[in-house]
Amino acid sequence: MSRPIYMDYHATTPVDPGVLEAMLPFFQEKFGNPASRNHPFGWDAESAVATAREQVAKLIGAREKEITFTAGASESNNLAIKGVLEFQRSKGNHLVTCATEHRSVIDTCRSLERKGLARVTVVPVDRHGCLDPRAVEAALTPQTVLISIMLANNEIGTIHPLAEIGRIAKRRGVLFHSDATQGVGKIPVGVDALVVDLLSLSAHKIYGPKGIGALYLRSKDPRVRIAPLTEGGGQERGLRSGTLNVPGIVGLGKACEIAAALMAEESKRLATLRDGLQQTLTRELDHVTLNGHPVERLPGNLNLSFSFVEAESLLMALNREIALSTGSACSSATLEPSYVLKALGKGDEIVHSSIRFGLGRFTTAAEVETVAKRVIAEVRRLRKLSPEYAMACAS
Repeated sequence: MSRPIYMDYHATTPVDPGVLEAMLPFFQEKFGNPASRNHPFGWDAESAVATAREQVAKLIGAREKEITFTAGASESNNLAIKGVLEFQRSKGNHLVTCATEHRSVIDTCRSLERKGLARVTVVPVDRHGCLDPRAVEAALTPQTVLISIMLANNEIGTIHPLAEIGRIAKRRGVLFHSDATQGVGKIPVGVDALVVDLLSLSAHKIYGPKGIGALYLRSKDPRVRIAPLTEGGGQERGLRSGTLNVPGIVGLGKACEIAAALMAEESKRLATLRDGLQQTLTRELDHVTLNGHPVERLPGNLNLSFSFVEAESLLMALNREIALSTGSACSSATLEPSYVLKALGKGDEIVHSSIRFGLGRFTTAAEVETVAKRVIAEVRRLRKLSPEYAMACAS
């Protein structure tokens, strides 16, 4: 049986062939530990890690020494939030975040709050999922030690105005962290332009391997200092002890290098394919709603609600042919409706009929055309079974 068309690039991406090629030597002939500085095996590994650190830093406009390798964006988010809170405890314990953040931010903040270690303010978003910087500023108090706002949302693709929020944070003397996992490698990201002090990213969202990510920590103006989550070996300047995942780090670095080279052309191509898919679906089907900002969104993201159709039924009808999702892969095991769409003020009918189309590097125009045809056919078939749709058409 042929493999389904992959339309879930926000959940994860296949490893780019160039990334795999760069990684392979570090599983066997260059298998050394970068902490082993007495022989060539360790020297090769240490040099490869240094190169990867440079590649990651270059993609986001940072300095090499500002990059700390982690196991992924969820760990980076935890390290940023808990590390700042612990180190800044003498100043305060107030955290400000957003209603549509990834679970690794929202749940971390809530866990700290339940334990009595932090006070958390969750700022709401508008109907497009966009955050008003003025609302963030209004949430700040003299005890605020960190603002954590994602760059781009993983479900609806909405891009937040980080630079404006960053300028507010700087003016108020508050550290600013961003989970930029979905934006890095897809849209231009510069830590100075966005005025962020800490930034999280992950390799498997940009055609790198799973289980590796990084945290950017600004080294001056201000110098960001955090408490580590893991201790014991002193790796990564004591911020993240443990033997480095050299093949993964090499893969992350190469993925960043490739993303930098392809981003402009790739983003334009994906936005064109996405817009074509949206136009076809909305032309051929009625009662289709776009979720997220119509303009300020990721080029490969399209989140649509097909009223009078249960999203799960649509996915079941298509899952042997097309790999799609209803939202975040991290929340797919739960039966709860999308908290992201609920935060936009969407009603249950819209929330339960939403599908996320994630286009990526290896998506073709022919695949988009096939996806459009199959979705249209299945939505029409399922709506024939819906009394509510018949009533809506008759009214």
